[in-house]
Amino acid sequence: FVTHAWSEGIYEFIDKVLNSWPRAARHAYCCMLSNPQNLDIGGLISSPSISPLAVALRTSAYMLVVPTCRCSIYSRIWCSYEAFLAYSESKLILTASAPMFGDGRWLLQITMTMVFVTIVSA
Repeated sequence: FVTHAWSEGIYEFIDKVLNSWPRAARHAYCCMLSNPQNLDIGGLISSPSISPLAVALRTSAYMLVVPTCRCSIYSRIWCSYEAFLAYSESKLILTASAPMFGDGRWLLQITMTMVFVTIVSA
C-alpha cells in the first residue's frame, strides 16, 4: 500500500517508490492509479472504514509512505487516516527515500521510471 500527498511530481514519486520498495512485496495499491480520479467518488469514500483505501490497506503487509518536500504528508486527512489504519492493523510502515545516485542503481531506476510512464500514458 502506497500513501502520498499528491504534491510530488511523478518522477519524485517513482524514484522514491523504486528506491524503497520492500523486497518481499509483489503488488502495490496506490490511489492515483486505482481510483477513478475524474469521477465523483463520493460513494466510494462516504464510509472511510470500508472505502477501497481501507480494504486495500487491510490486505497489505506494508504501508510505504512517500514524503515530499512540498508539504507534510500528514497535512492531508486521508494520509493521516491511512497512517492510523496501518498502525491500528499493525502494518509495517516504511518511509520512502530518494535514491543515492552513484551506486549503479540509478540506471535501472531511470529505465523503470520510463517504462512506468510509458505504461501509464498508453
